[in-house]
Amino acid sequence: MWNVETALRGGDLPQGSEDIHFPVARRVNSSHKMMIDDDVETGDLGPYQERPRIFPNMRSKPYNPLIFRVFKRINVRVLFILLLLGFGGIFYVGARTSPIIVFVFTVCIFSFILSIYLTKWVLSKDEGPPEMVQISDAIRDGAEGFFRTQYSTISKMALLLALVILCIYLFRSTTPQQESSGLGRSTSAYITVAAFLLGALCSGIAGYVGMWVSVRANVRVSSAARRSAREALQIAVRAGGFSALVVVGMAVIGIAILYATFYVWLGVDSPGSMKVTDLPLLLVGYGFGASFVALFAQLGGGIFTKAADVGADLVGKVEQGIPEDDPRNPAVIADLVGDNVGDCAARGADLFESIAAEIISAMILGGTMAQRCKIADPSGFILFPLVVHSFDLVISSVGILSIRGTRDSSAKSPMEDPMAILQKGYSITIFLAVLTFVASTYWMLYTEQAPSAWVHFALCGLVGIITAYFFVWITKYYTDYKHGPVRALALASSTGHGTNIIAGVSLGLEATALPVLVISVSIVSAFWLGNTSGLMDEAGNPTGGLFGTAVATMGMLSTAAYVLTMDMFGPIADNAGGIVEMSQQPESVREITDVLDAVGNTTKATTKGFAIGSAALASFLLFSAYMDEVATFAREPFTQVDIAIPEVFVGGLLGSMLIFLFSAWACSAVGRTAQEVVKEVRRQFIERPGIMDYKEKPDYGRCVAIVAAASLREMIKPGALAIISPMVVGVVFRILGYYTGQSLLGAKVVAAMLMFATVSGILMALFLNTAGGAWDNAKKYIETGAYGGKGSDCHKAAVTGDTVGDPFKDTAGPSIHVLIKMLATITLVMAPVFL
Repeated sequence: MWNVETALRGGDLPQGSEDIHFPVARRVNSSHKMMIDDDVETGDLGPYQERPRIFPNMRSKPYNPLIFRVFKRINVRVLFILLLLGFGGIFYVGARTSPIIVFVFTVCIFSFILSIYLTKWVLSKDEGPPEMVQISDAIRDGAEGFFRTQYSTISKMALLLALVILCIYLFRSTTPQQESSGLGRSTSAYITVAAFLLGALCSGIAGYVGMWVSVRANVRVSSAARRSAREALQIAVRAGGFSALVVVGMAVIGIAILYATFYVWLGVDSPGSMKVTDLPLLLVGYGFGASFVALFAQLGGGIFTKAADVGADLVGKVEQGIPEDDPRNPAVIADLVGDNVGDCAARGADLFESIAAEIISAMILGGTMAQRCKIADPSGFILFPLVVHSFDLVISSVGILSIRGTRDSSAKSPMEDPMAILQKGYSITIFLAVLTFVASTYWMLYTEQAPSAWVHFALCGLVGIITAYFFVWITKYYTDYKHGPVRALALASSTGHGTNIIAGVSLGLEATALPVLVISVSIVSAFWLGNTSGLMDEAGNPTGGLFGTAVATMGMLSTAAYVLTMDMFGPIADNAGGIVEMSQQPESVREITDVLDAVGNTTKATTKGFAIGSAALASFLLFSAYMDEVATFAREPFTQVDIAIPEVFVGGLLGSMLIFLFSAWACSAVGRTAQEVVKEVRRQFIERPGIMDYKEKPDYGRCVAIVAAASLREMIKPGALAIISPMVVGVVFRILGYYTGQSLLGAKVVAAMLMFATVSGILMALFLNTAGGAWDNAKKYIETGAYGGKGSDCHKAAVTGDTVGDPFKDTAGPSIHVLIKMLATITLVMAPVFL
């Protein structure tokens, strides 16, 4: 079984440890000699190249989650009846709530059925020769083992935090709305904790789904690459599509079920009970739970994948001069495992959290606006985000299915540009998004009080869709080696390591400008369109501005499932390339996977740009929702934050500092772990000189053990910083405000902290993501033969840049996406503590 507890108790792993067992390697004895087979024991190896390309059988007992094992033991008929009853119950609750909820449930279930079809289609493809299958099995076992251990740790922390939230809510004050509806402290506490735990559970499942499909699709993409690039592309896209549909569908149906359950259970809108416009505030815990799990998943997975990647590259490529993913590199399996736990599992949890936070914040703002405008039926404004993302599932499915293989896979044809094929699918999805968004706004947002309001909100959605397209294009321009910036970075590598680093840093800094301008224009445009929609409060003041911004955010995320598909495509293609290299396939096959890998780097970078753009808009909405909630609890207006007040300005400084300190700790965690990997790989090359001549096998499991133990240890400190900081700042300044007669000081300081952290986080994440992606693709460009190609001094300088960029783009950068949204959701949940 997977066991890193010994390593965690003892700190660094002692060389020669016999207490650590990994499914990716057999037990290591005290002489570090790996017992692979009888030939190794007798020393009768012969020339490695002449031996059959059979990878050592590293499989342990396959792991299935507990819920899968339970389902397998249930009789098929009984399981069918249970599922039928479950769906019946869901639709009954939905029907009692609103026909719109029934529509949302129906679309989500159909998307799950389509995802099952995509899974069966992918798994029906052949896995290739035995050497490919055995490498894939090793990767799968390593990924599933680390995932199990990591999420066991995260679940314990989530339960502890749930207990803290319960205690806080049991002793907090109640709002006038809760008092009038009879919703007591204990009920409110249990609802919030249940929502938090459900959000954490769904986020964990989203991460598992992302990893589950990637470790099964990688070998099938490798096998397909032996026949045609188009078939390999189609398998990778459909595998990513399965994960994307499940992640988005779970986010939507999870919130819909919570909403419908609370609606029926609390008797919403009946006399003496809660109003429907106040119901979305009960869902905030769900977003917090999703953010909590996503942050630690991203940190732990990011540290794992990049520490292994850096260690493998520095010793393998630079010092030993062997290719990437060469089977002689002891860290290669750890690197390939990291692609799955870092890029697939973590990104699934990240996008799940993004969508959940955006839906909940938009529902809160929609309810608030409908209440102020005295709209007779506010359910359309509240449930609008669920409808938009239901259509997202439909249109993204069309985009995914539009990418087809060639009719005759045996026919040799010129290799098409995979990015052009993916862009064609994205263009189809964007076109359909515009049509469905306009239809959704007319259906959901038409009101007699302002007959033209739906047109304004449709235009807000169009602003969001255009913003998403610009973000994808800008990130592609700065990270794709077909464009000038990356080629200039590759040229800088020809004059040495230092000029490569300088050029990469300057490219990342420059790449923050255009996205910020796009975000600024979109926020102002959407706010103005919403404000001029004709919706007024009782005093005649326009109230649609913030909701217009929320609609723009929904527009930006209206193609989230297809964008997540493109993101998942990247690590699957990367793993496929590793399997091809390790199984020593012909160069023509590696050329195909190299092209797919380079495109995957670009799609991963564009998704990160897309994620930070949506995070910026969602955080703006959550900030507004926080101010509304504070005003509700304080029973006095809270509409602006004055940074001229010294304490408030200090809160802003602390927010900016938090981003830099968090990024520093995340990057240093990768650096420290990578140092351990480098030492271990060097040790193996020294103690086993036969590795380079294929006469001895590397000890892959040792490197996996090192990065697993270190990543679990290192993810705690930056994660704890993010969670504890806003609570500590809010409580300290609340106490200070009590003694200085400023009742809202704690809430104001936290608001400034949130505001400054969001602004700093957007810029930092843009810099880290773009610089890292550009360094990676500059290296890929040189590996195509430019400036001396592989093994040249220019290539070594590019590898150094790529190494620096690894923790930027895959650990610190993506974690900041989650961080700024988690800061917003944690302040929403903990708002009563600051008053």
